[in-house]
Order: sequence, then structure tokens, then C-alpha cells
Amino acid sequence: MRQIIKKFFDDESGTTAIEYCIIAGGLSIVIVTVVNGIGTALSTKFADVSTSLK
Repeated sequence: MRQIIKKFFDDESGTTAIEYCIIAGGLSIVIVTVVNGIGTALSTKFADVSTSLK
């Protein structure tokens, strides 16, 4: 039983997949934040242009 538990804790094959998931999650948060900021800036700019045209 100890050998099975030791083998389980020594196995690092899933570690890489978990690391990639953490990196992908971090990148998705950054992308959403940037796109949200750009969207807000564009919305303000379009509102200014619309007001200028009226």
C-alpha cells in the first residue's frame, strides 16, 4: 500500500496540464480585462461622435 501511495505522489505527469490550465486562465482574465477597457473607450468615442453629429 505504501508503494502505491509513494508512486501516486511521485507521479508528475498531470502537473504540466495543470500548469497550462493556470496559465490559460490567467491569460483569459487579462484578455477579458483589456477587451473590456477597449470596449468602454470605443463606446465613449462613438458617443462623442454621435453627439457632435447632432
